[in-house]
Amino acid sequence: MNIKRIFGTLLTVLGIGGLIYAAVLFAGVSGGTQAIKEVIIYGVLGIIFFISGIGLVKTVKDA
Repeated sequence: MNIKRIFGTLLTVLGIGGLIYAAVLFAGVSGGTQAIKEVIIYGVLGIIFFISGIGLVKTVKDA
């Protein structure tokens, strides 16, 4: 298995984890600005990791 494909899978899993964590934080937000900042940060990082991981997996060709 190609190392880039493994890295892409790892990024995808981290992205999914970040998005799930952001959703859990969002469900428990009581309205404080600190909690909203955490949701935004984890959500954006999760989206970036997820999209870059999927893109890396899709573009790497098997030898």
